[in-house]
Amino acid sequence: MIIPIDQVNAMTLINLIEAFILREGTDYGEDEVPMERKVQQVKRQLERGEALLVYSEYYETVNIIPRDQYRKDYQE
Repeated sequence: MIIPIDQVNAMTLINLIEAFILREGTDYGEDEVPMERKVQQVKRQLERGEALLVYSEYYETVNIIPRDQYRKDYQE
C-alpha cells in the first residue's frame, strides 16, 4: 500500500528517510555527502513521485522504493 507523504508527520518522514539511507548504504562516489543532503535528495524523489513510501502488510514495515520497482513488484 502506498502511503502519501503528505499524510506522514514531518519528523516521522525524516526518520524513515534516514533509516532508508543507512540501510541501503548508497554510493555517492569519492566525495562524502552529508546525511542532511542525502535526506533532501530522497525527500525530493518522494515529492516528485520518483520514489514511493510503501507499507507492507505482510511484513508490517515501511520502505522507500523507486516507482518503477513498485509497478514491477506489486502490480504484476
